[in-house]
Amino acid sequence: MANTDRTTAAKRVPEDSMKEKTMKVTPAGLSRSAGISAVVAGLLFVVIQPIHPHDTLASVTTNVWATIHYLTLAMALLFVVGTAGIYARQVKEAGWLGLAGVLALSLGLLITAAFVFVEAFIEPLLVSSSPEVVEGLLGIIGGHAPHTDLGALPAIYSISGALFLGGCVLFGIATFRARVLPRWAAALFAFGVVVSAPVSAALQAPRLTAVPIGLGLAWLGYALWSERRKPAVAPLPETATPQPDPAAA
Repeated sequence: MANTDRTTAAKRVPEDSMKEKTMKVTPAGLSRSAGISAVVAGLLFVVIQPIHPHDTLASVTTNVWATIHYLTLAMALLFVVGTAGIYARQVKEAGWLGLAGVLALSLGLLITAAFVFVEAFIEPLLVSSSPEVVEGLLGIIGGHAPHTDLGALPAIYSISGALFLGGCVLFGIATFRARVLPRWAAALFAFGVVVSAPVSAALQAPRLTAVPIGLGLAWLGYALWSERRKPAVAPLPETATPQPDPAAA
């Protein structure tokens, strides 16, 4: 029985060590996960824009409205994780400019996520009882002055948009200067919205200005995910200096 127990224990040791290795969290694994988050967030940011329903009272209770805003909420959270991972990869090279950009981006996205939560879960419940409140909230999102007094909400939403766009520019410039990830992707992320703004205005589709940002983020995320780092070289063991033999003297 003792030999059997020892054999079983000996078999369990490699299995336990393999589980520990499999479950071990590594910087490389976190970096790749952040890259995937950035790719998914960027693609969602692009796909959501052309299929987003109109900001009207009739749209709020539809299944399309609910689905789009669930995806938008997930996109905002993944966006924060992805940009944080990109910044962590180039923290020394991006410097204070990168930190300012990622903080502005994250704050703007989190405020936006709060508004999206209201759109997804609260507005449908208020359509029948308080339609004027819903129309006021829709006016804020659509860039129209709400007829209902909503306090500081319009100003907060405007601040979130400024933080987001300003953060994109700062973070994109810092990433471009860092030269760690593709510079063209960083330039697209930072300045794509400026270039696409005239086209979006001509097509009367303001949501299309978000497409370059999403493509730039997905590109940066893919570069972060697919990056191959050189394995760390273990230092050679120090050799002891031979001591003279007293007997030989």
